[in-house]
Amino acid sequence: MDWLNFFESKTQLKHKFGRGINANISPNEEEFFNKSYEAFEKKDILNAYDYFLKSLENFSNKTSNLNVTTQIEEDKLHFEIYQGTARVLGHVTEENLYAEVILTKKDSAHVALKRYILERNYQLTYAYYFSDDEYIKLKLYFNNITMSPQKIFFPLREIALNADFDKEYVRNEFPDVVIEDIGHLTPIDENELQIKYDFVHKWIDELREKINTFPSNDNAGMQAFALLYLLFKIDYLIVPKYNIYQKISKKIQEYFSDENSLTEAKNEELKDYIQELREMPFQEFSTSFYDTKYTFNPTERTSHEEISIFITESLSKIRWYKNNRYNQIIPIIYKYIAFYILYNYGIHPVTRGLLHMLVEIQNPSFFKKFDYELLYNEEKSSFSKRTIIANIEEIISPYKNRYKLLKPFGDELNYSSLNEFSNSFYLQLKNLNFENVS
Repeated sequence: MDWLNFFESKTQLKHKFGRGINANISPNEEEFFNKSYEAFEKKDILNAYDYFLKSLENFSNKTSNLNVTTQIEEDKLHFEIYQGTARVLGHVTEENLYAEVILTKKDSAHVALKRYILERNYQLTYAYYFSDDEYIKLKLYFNNITMSPQKIFFPLREIALNADFDKEYVRNEFPDVVIEDIGHLTPIDENELQIKYDFVHKWIDELREKINTFPSNDNAGMQAFALLYLLFKIDYLIVPKYNIYQKISKKIQEYFSDENSLTEAKNEELKDYIQELREMPFQEFSTSFYDTKYTFNPTERTSHEEISIFITESLSKIRWYKNNRYNQIIPIIYKYIAFYILYNYGIHPVTRGLLHMLVEIQNPSFFKKFDYELLYNEEKSSFSKRTIIANIEEIISPYKNRYKLLKPFGDELNYSSLNEFSNSFYLQLKNLNFENVS
C-alpha cells in the first residue's frame, strides 16, 4: 500500500529537517491498517477508526510522538491529530465522522480575511470553512456508509495540511489577526537558533564570494543555480516557519512559474530577498521558528522514474559546465540536486534517507556544529567510508523484503573526491529498483 509511505520515514535524527516527517511509522502500522480494513467490512465502525488512526502514529527513538491520540467512550470515538500549527479535533459515531480545526476568533475576521476564506472553500475537496458563535473553523463531515481506510486518509490529510498552511499564511499575511489554538507549539532553544542564524549569514557571505568568481559574461544560469541552492538549503537545514518560510516559498514558486521574465531579472529578485535575510535582526529571525508534531507529509508521492529523469538531466548540465571549464559552479549543482528533490518531490523513505545522508556529507560543518558524526572531513578531503557503507545498508535493509531488487551500494561509490562521490551517489540513486518482485 504505497500511499501509506506519505508519512513513513526511516532516518532517525536529533533535529528536524525539511518539510517531511523525521520519524518512524508505528511498528504495528500494517497490522493496525489490516485490522481497520477488516473492522470496516464488519461494520465495526468505532474500532475501525481506532485502528486506522493508530496506524498514523509516528515514533522517534521508539517513543511515540503522540501526534495522534484516540479515546473510545461508550458509542463515540474522540481523536486528536497534530499537523504543525493545526490541532485537528474530532469524533466518530456509528453514523458519521466530524473533525474541525480552529483558525481564529470570528471577531477578528475583517473583509480581506473573509475573502481569503471564501476563496479557500472553492479550492478544497472535502473540508470547508465556517464560523460558529466564537471561532472560524475548518470543518470535515461525512457519513460512514461505505467507509474504508483509504477513503478516510485523504480527507483527514486535507484538513490537517490545509489548516496548518492557512494558519501560517494568515499569521504572515494578516499580522493583526490572532491565530488561535496553537498552545501545542513549543519554542526552539535559543542556542540552536543562534547557530542557525549564524549559518544563514555565513552561507550568504560565501554565496556572494562565489558569485564574484563567476565569469563576467553569460553567468545568469550559474547565478540561478547558486541563488536557488541557497534558498533550498535554508529551507531544508534551517527549517524556518511563518514569515521566512512563506517568503522563501513564494520566491521559489515565482521563479519557476514566471516564464516571461529574463533569468537576470529573476536573479535580482532572489538577491534582494537574500539581502533582506542578511539584514534581518536575530530577534526578528527567531520569531519564525517553533517545534511541533506532524502526521502527514505535504508533498504528493513522485514516481522514482521522474526523480531519475531529473537526476539525469542535472548531471548532463554538470557535464556541460565541466566541458566549458566553468568549474566554480559544479560543487554547487551537486548540492543543489539533493535539496531540489527534497523540496519539490514526495519521495520514498529510502530515497529520503539516502538524500539526507548525502546532505550531511556535503555540509559537514553545519552538522558538526550540531554534534552529528562526521561523514566527510573537509580539511583532509576524506570520507568515513565504513560508516557511510553501514548507513546505506541501514537505510535500505528494512525494505529489501518488499523490494527484492533493492541493493545497498556503499561499496560501489567513488570516494576519491566530494564531486566524484556525489556523482557516483546520484548514479546509484537513480538506478534504485523499487519494483515489487514476488
